[in-house]
Amino acid sequence: MNPLSWQELTELVDYREPDRVHGVTNSQATLRLFGQKEEDVRVILYRDNHAWCPYCQKVWLWLEEKQIPYAIKKVTMFCYGEKEAWYKRLVPNGMLPALQLDGRLITESDDILIALESVFGVCHRGMTDREVLPLRRLERSLFRAWCQWLCYPARSAQEEANNQAQFLQVVEQVEKALAQTPGSYFLEEFSTADLVFIPYVERMHASLFYYKGYGLRTTNPRLSAWFDALETRSTYRGTQSDFHTHAHDLPPQMGGCYSNNQDQTLINQSLVDRGDWFQLPDARYPIPATAKQEAIYRVYKHRHNIIKVNPVADQAFDYALRCALTNLLNDTTDCIPPEGTELGLRYLRDRVNVPRDMSIYSAKYLRRALETTAKLRSDREPEPLPVRHRRDQDPRNFRAV
Repeated sequence: MNPLSWQELTELVDYREPDRVHGVTNSQATLRLFGQKEEDVRVILYRDNHAWCPYCQKVWLWLEEKQIPYAIKKVTMFCYGEKEAWYKRLVPNGMLPALQLDGRLITESDDILIALESVFGVCHRGMTDREVLPLRRLERSLFRAWCQWLCYPARSAQEEANNQAQFLQVVEQVEKALAQTPGSYFLEEFSTADLVFIPYVERMHASLFYYKGYGLRTTNPRLSAWFDALETRSTYRGTQSDFHTHAHDLPPQMGGCYSNNQDQTLINQSLVDRGDWFQLPDARYPIPATAKQEAIYRVYKHRHNIIKVNPVADQAFDYALRCALTNLLNDTTDCIPPEGTELGLRYLRDRVNVPRDMSIYSAKYLRRALETTAKLRSDREPEPLPVRHRRDQDPRNFRAV
């Protein structure tokens, strides 16, 4: 079976990109107005291109929840490229995020939220609220225990067990905190307390599954219900990443992530890296009807850059990529790619970013199509993703409108 042409693919896909400016939360936006006018914008958020930065996600979510009109300027994180000179002039230490509020520059995510609260009001409860403060301290305790278990190589099995036990002890405190309210959030309704926990708990969920074989969401009922509640919010779904993205973006950001190499860990790593991605517990909300169409549309939109940076020759990879999308659209494996292009298909499989490129379920469909199409040729794998940096994700290649 020959692959569909790009023109045929676009004619068969019925997908309309959401309104970036006024519509649901999305990672591609550079301006968010929520039905207001551009002259109402008092805020500029500086965040990273790939939506990897956890502190950026916290501020991003707050602005989306409060529907404050704001502009977005995207900056290169050091781990995937050189930071822009214009940003270093604005913020000499290069720290992310940064925010301009009525022309005043603010750094440090907590200071940013406090400043925003002073002007626009709180998200149900504020950063200095007496019920939020102890939860902020609990989040920092959880963060430290996670780092100790994940980011430092254990010198013995006993040390590994101690680090795990310390983390689980703090998780139990989080479970108890969530049990204090009848609902699924930390307080009686979604608030700043949840915003503080979201970025790193999402990354804990992914990294511990991949490097430690531990299911944060599947073994803790209160955290599971909390994640379920978050996924009912379009604001969260628009910023939410997946296991594959986090498992591989974290090592250069954190200074290393260390696997315990246990049997369950190796099983989990194979699932994250080679599929089936629909078996992963990184998302549980219903699959959107447009998920396949979104994946095909986003690849089509950026096809020239995708082909340009792929290690396989352009013409051969163009054919192979259309094979994968044809198989995805038709739910078949009838379209066989050229010999040798399986490495290029898997190169792309490993570099699909959520939510930068597309939403979680669209990425699952795309990764599965790339893998099943590559498998029609061989099981050969490309070089593993780098862990000291992610310069393979140089954002200059992906700045098309």
